[in-house]
Parts: sequence; structure tokens; C-alpha cells
Amino acid sequence: MRANDAWEALLTAHATLMKQFAAEDIWHDLTMREYDVLYTLSKNDDPLRIGELHRHVLLSQPALSRMVDRLVERGFVKREPDPADRRGVRLSLTRSGREKQREIGRKHARSVARAITAELTARELEQLGAICWKLARQGR
Repeated sequence: MRANDAWEALLTAHATLMKQFAAEDIWHDLTMREYDVLYTLSKNDDPLRIGELHRHVLLSQPALSRMVDRLVERGFVKREPDPADRRGVRLSLTRSGREKQREIGRKHARSVARAITAELTARELEQLGAICWKLARQGR
């Protein structure tokens, strides 16, 4: 029972915070999910295949492919041939995509810090990080 209660608390906290962040006036012409794709690409030095990107975002593969198409059309993401597989494509940010990610990312990071530190002590933040990373390793 404790595990299910903890799981419900984790999901409730996530949903509550995501609604709070979504309501903020920082996203401009992007959705939070589009920003998530830009953020994920920004964290990687090398371009990613769509399957690699898919492992890091909460979208189905078809929805992610459509979103990538839109981000390419808007000039935020570029496709390039995969040198290891001529049929494959790798994705990376354009200069415009990197600028957009940084612009929104700075504001979002301040919002996250404000929301989290309003409720948790420094020690609790350390514990939360350790627990979440431990759970995240389970799925790899």
C-alpha cells in the first residue's frame, strides 16, 4: 500500500506542477511539449535519431514524428543524414531553435526553482533528486 500511496503522491505532484507551469506566460509560440523536444535536443552534443529522442519525451512515436515535422517547418529543428545508416535521419537544433530553447528555458528554470524551493528545504531537494534518479535508472 505504501508504494501505491507514494506513486499517487508523485503523480499528483507532477500533474499539479505541470498545470502551474503550463499556465505561465512564458511559452510564446511553443507548447510545453514542443519546448520539451527542443530542451532534449539541447542537452545532447550530437544529433539524435527519432528513436533516441522518443526515449526522453512523453509522446507516442507517431505524435513525436509529426511534432518534429512542425518544428522543422518552423526552422527550430534540422534533419541531417545519419552517417552510420543512409536510411536514417538525425535531428538537432538550428540556431533559431537553440535561441528559442534558451529564451524559454531561462524563464522556465526560474519558475521551477521558485515552485520547488517554496515547498522543500535544501535537504528535501537533495533527497527528492536522489529518489527520482534512482527510480529513473530502473527503466533503463
